[in-house]
Amino acid sequence: MTKSSNHATSIFHIRDDDHVVGPDGALITVVGYCDFECPYCGRAYPIMKRLRGRFQDRLRFVFRHFPLIHKHPRAQQAAEAAEAADAQGDFWSMHDLLFEHQEDLEEEDLFAYAEALGLDAERFERDITDRRVAMRVGRDVESGRRNGVAGTPTFFINGSRHTDEETLEEVMLRMMERSVSTNKEDEL
Repeated sequence: MTKSSNHATSIFHIRDDDHVVGPDGALITVVGYCDFECPYCGRAYPIMKRLRGRFQDRLRFVFRHFPLIHKHPRAQQAAEAAEAADAQGDFWSMHDLLFEHQEDLEEEDLFAYAEALGLDAERFERDITDRRVAMRVGRDVESGRRNGVAGTPTFFINGSRHTDEETLEEVMLRMMERSVSTNKEDEL
């Protein structure tokens, strides 16, 4: 096995606690390492959302945290808020709110988002400060480092690294076309 295929294998080990949208058997799997405060991730967010809607069951998206705390002081706290929301079954709604309101990630904003989602406020407050939540975010960061992530956003599209949010849609469309063509050829 080549080094690059080992690299792809490590990226695609999807953990039980990963945040995943889409089926296991999707034609394309995207593992995205993102930071809720990063403006480039903010630009990638509507693109990924649009692609998820367009490709539906042909796309599996795995979100992993990679807060760049040296550049974005509120990113870690935002990631922990997403995990606290996940404890109540509402990761993706909080994920969307955090990206849609990147300029408003202060503690009071995070609690307002939890309230808007109808989360149990006391439990959210307990969970957001729970050491296990920070450790969960840390596991994503370590996974990213092992896979060579240095900045955000970093996407691995079927194992291929992609870091330019401006060409993300174009790359995904080409990969989907190739995957569909390959599957049709395999059926013949």
